[in-house]
Amino acid sequence: MTKPLIFVTNDDGISAPGIIKLVSIAKKFGEVVIIAPDKPQSGMGHAITINATLRLNKTNYHNIESEYSCSGTPVDCVKMAVNKILPRKPDLVLSGINHGSNSSINVIYSGTMSAAIEGALEGASSIGFSLCDYGIDADFSQAEKFIEQIISQSLKHKMPKGVCLNVNIPKLKSDELKGIKVCRQAKANWVEEFEERHDPYGRPYYWLTGKFVNFEPESDDTDEWALKNSYVSVVPTQCDLTAYDALDNFKSLLK
Repeated sequence: MTKPLIFVTNDDGISAPGIIKLVSIAKKFGEVVIIAPDKPQSGMGHAITINATLRLNKTNYHNIESEYSCSGTPVDCVKMAVNKILPRKPDLVLSGINHGSNSSINVIYSGTMSAAIEGALEGASSIGFSLCDYGIDADFSQAEKFIEQIISQSLKHKMPKGVCLNVNIPKLKSDELKGIKVCRQAKANWVEEFEERHDPYGRPYYWLTGKFVNFEPESDDTDEWALKNSYVSVVPTQCDLTAYDALDNFKSLLK
């Protein structure tokens, strides 16, 4: 039988520790092809390159035949894979493992999750993985058994059309993780500030800062609650942003 075709990308770059761990896991399940950005692309969301050329370069970070760095965004990487590199539609698209959380509102800004969503739009089962650890010594192996479980089930059971999984892993040792919790995205936001500083010539520049606020900390069915309580959170995610509850109201207002 033909091995599953697994496409892997990320937003931290082709040589990031997270993607190296994810590829090592993916190899256990099928034939792996990689296209990932040639430099960090965090916070790019669903951006695509339209006013510049895209370049692919063969790499040897993962010791597989088909691996490339791309000058574009994570979504560019998925599009290039589907349209230029892959011999057929992938059985699974994996993105990550991201260096930092992509829970709740962060999914909007995430290059990691945008790559997974693009995979879902292409009709492939897709998963974005993120570790809630920004440290330089982050341990990406701590949730390996849960990542393997999620990948295994996703290959056995095709996801609904247009749906992908947003998986976030707490910053805990493997024996401290309680398991997997399928949940919804928490209602949360960033309260942002732009700190003003000055360069040596006295000219102002700005540094984005802020704090994360969870508006429903007691709700036990959200990703933020799951992560706080030592669970790997799994949120089924889609790109349809329609506010269905508001449709009838606006239909009556805008006849």
